[in-house]
Amino acid sequence: MAVTRVSSAVFGAGVGAPYHRGMATDTSAASSPAPTEDAVRAALATVDDPEIHRPITDLGMVKSVEIGDDGSVAVTVYLTVSGCPMRETITENVTRAVRGVAGVTDVTVSLDVMSDEQRRELAATLRGGQAEREIPFARPGSLTRVYAIASGKGGVGKSSVTVNLAAAMAADGLKVGVVDADIYGHSVPRMLGADGRPTQVENMIMPPSANGVKVISIGMFTPGNAPVVWRGPMLHRALQQFLADVYWGDLDVLLLDLPPGTGDIAISVAQLVPNAEILVVTTPQQAAAEVAERAGSIAVQTHQKIVGVVENMSGLPCPHCDEMVDVFGTGGGQRVADGLSRTTGTTVPVLGSIPIDVRLREGGDEGRPVVLTDPDSPAGSAIRSVAGKLGGRQRGLAGMSLGITPRNKF
Repeated sequence: MAVTRVSSAVFGAGVGAPYHRGMATDTSAASSPAPTEDAVRAALATVDDPEIHRPITDLGMVKSVEIGDDGSVAVTVYLTVSGCPMRETITENVTRAVRGVAGVTDVTVSLDVMSDEQRRELAATLRGGQAEREIPFARPGSLTRVYAIASGKGGVGKSSVTVNLAAAMAADGLKVGVVDADIYGHSVPRMLGADGRPTQVENMIMPPSANGVKVISIGMFTPGNAPVVWRGPMLHRALQQFLADVYWGDLDVLLLDLPPGTGDIAISVAQLVPNAEILVVTTPQQAAAEVAERAGSIAVQTHQKIVGVVENMSGLPCPHCDEMVDVFGTGGGQRVADGLSRTTGTTVPVLGSIPIDVRLREGGDEGRPVVLTDPDSPAGSAIRSVAGKLGGRQRGLAGMSLGITPRNKF
């Protein structure tokens, strides 16, 4: 058990006036009545678990609250696991919240660890009574919009688009999650700046967050830059775990960064989350457009909807004039959209064209999405426009329970 002791007198000392044990202090705090347990617990209710993002009081994490006659408060908090990576954050947040209660003179925070039974109860609470291994996004009543980001071939910037769309939506106030479903070529954690590790509670995985986005990737479970050498069934199992065993909470949008092509993962997504809509990423190049159209056409066989096409690397703004240099040609995005419209019999729009921008590449390397660091740049502005179109869409009624019961008027 770890114990952290923080004196409110130290925090209350002004700059240039160091606290000394023998120093005369304001006696108003000593004369004020001691805080009540209700007041302390109300303060603790404002502290969210940094991984689950729910109040620690709701999660059964407050073991005890003890209040001394002198206004000192001792709080013991349960950690979900002994090696919880957020122990210091929890200690600091609890200390700060309790210290703000009127009459508190001293705060002591002790950390304990949940028993197996308590962890099972926590997992049941988070699942809302649902059975284990159920994918919440596949339920008919789910309001989460699920977008599978696909491409025909690698190197078109699919992951860059995914990460920046997620960051832009989160910046707009949406609750967003990203599944790095590109098991062999996982790159989302680095590009999103997610360097945290998942925490496991029973059979439930708590995903780390970065830039307001929850994210899970096989790269968080492999040592170093070790390759993943799996066949189809293992890929399906990994994707199923990412969707069913990870605690995503109440998401507005879930983005799945798919591997290039129409392989096992694309088929598994259609099976596990049939309501997922496909967003196709291509470049203007004719060869890339043909392959991208092929990848999008899988929607005909899987009965999924294609939400639109994004053309990446659409041109390079000339640094000396206002002209665009068509490095990879022109019109690839529109060709893909037209081809998919003919194939599916529905209108597939081009949602946006993203110009070549060195800041987009630099942001991916540094884990700082360009939509956050330079939102008004040509690339940042184009991606934010696409994010606004996707984030503002509402789920359709297909597959959703309307809560209507037939009634015989007679």
